[in-house]
Amino acid sequence: MKPTLVILAAGMASRYGSQKQTQSFGPSGETIMDYSIYDAIKAGFEKVVFIIREDFAENFKAIFEPKLKGKIATDYVYQDLRSFIGDKQVPAERTKPWGTAHAVLCCKGKVNEPFAVINADDYYGTDAFVKAYDFLVNQCNEQTYCIVGYELKKTLSDFGSVSRGVCAVDANNNLTDINERTSIFRNESGVITYEDATGLHEVSEDSLVSMNYLCFAPGFIDVCETYFQEFLSDEKNLQNPKSEFFIPIVTGQFMKSGRGTVKVVPTSAQWFGVTYKEDAPHVQASINALVADGTYPANLWA
Repeated sequence: MKPTLVILAAGMASRYGSQKQTQSFGPSGETIMDYSIYDAIKAGFEKVVFIIREDFAENFKAIFEPKLKGKIATDYVYQDLRSFIGDKQVPAERTKPWGTAHAVLCCKGKVNEPFAVINADDYYGTDAFVKAYDFLVNQCNEQTYCIVGYELKKTLSDFGSVSRGVCAVDANNNLTDINERTSIFRNESGVITYEDATGLHEVSEDSLVSMNYLCFAPGFIDVCETYFQEFLSDEKNLQNPKSEFFIPIVTGQFMKSGRGTVKVVPTSAQWFGVTYKEDAPHVQASINALVADGTYPANLWA
């Protein structure tokens, strides 16, 4: 079966302040997602599954269905707070979804083939889709997944700290550990630093990081279900309105439990995205430069 591209588009964009998934950045009104889908089609993907919230499904479909019709098959998954929680009660103050691994779990029954997962609001670059498709077709199985690894220095924002899953690998580029660093920034001396409860720590510019571009066999969805039940069994996770069940958490548990291997496939691509409002002009300028150098046409779907 041909691989599927799964796009995480149900996030609340709390730091950004608006629905950045559908914001126009390209010269003909393209969203960041449009460029990812365009690159995916060129790489060989024939289907895209959007994970969204049902409350904006009508508007979302009105934006994407007309331009994608006849170019790639589309399907939709709705991420809901009550999905897969059984008889557990959601705290009244919780409004945000359970996180990216819960979003993948919501694909159960819809995605039954090898798949890649990406964020809606990140630009990943052509090379990443070529590498991901090649892995999904030639290497991926239920014991072998992969993270597309970006150089940390190519993933920072000039307007605030970022969260990154920093990968540790062995000589064969197999993942040995992944650490979610939630406050990474370049300090006044130009050194990339992350902050945690114990203070400030330097991190190498060339560290490979996960930008939530991962490739899985369909059984990963069942792995997410198993670990989500463990996540919810911890009352602190259930009651904390900000707790999240991240894909790197499940990927790390899969690897550490001995279930299989997670490859880190490096890409030379430059990442950019819209974590903060101030990132938007930079994203627009970066896309305009890619259009100017011929990477993309001025009207992507014409």
